[in-house]
Amino acid sequence: MNDLLAADKSRLLDLLRTFSFAKRKVTLASGRESNFYIDCKRVTLAAEGHWLVGRLLLDSIFRLDPTVTAVGGLTLGADPIASAVSMASWLGARPLQGFIVRKEAKGHGTGRFLEGPPLQAGTRVAIVEDVVTTGGSGLKACERAEEAGLQVAGVFALVDRLEGGREAFEARGYRLESLFTRTDFMGDEV
Repeated sequence: MNDLLAADKSRLLDLLRTFSFAKRKVTLASGRESNFYIDCKRVTLAAEGHWLVGRLLLDSIFRLDPTVTAVGGLTLGADPIASAVSMASWLGARPLQGFIVRKEAKGHGTGRFLEGPPLQAGTRVAIVEDVVTTGGSGLKACERAEEAGLQVAGVFALVDRLEGGREAFEARGYRLESLFTRTDFMGDEV
């Protein structure tokens, strides 16, 4: 990672700590209780955060697999992330198409799970996530992408809570790359 990207990563962490992180008891989407919460949408939907997320995850995606040509994930947390990466890729003259994975098939019209530009079978895609806990959302996105004939190159997250998600992805043959982990927010505290 070059110095400019390192500075961007530091700035993104500052934004997430300031606007997204809260040390309080919450129930997560996985049903688990936690002593901290990270609402990444508070940063990914802000102009500066959107730009930083796009640049940093695009770099991470291309370092892992330069053949990726599309990026998407399970709605809602992944939507601004896929958009940010797609926009950054266009500005970097290596465009990635964005797509959204629905939680349930569209109830009318085509009944699709994936929304966005048409993607050909065999297209290499990156699945993006905001926060990984158990990996459930990302695994569902991977499954839906593969059902559509796409090849998942890897899963890319802003934050890995270090609560089993990485292991769940690896057990299914996927690699997880995250910009940050719980230790960036909580230190060694459990």
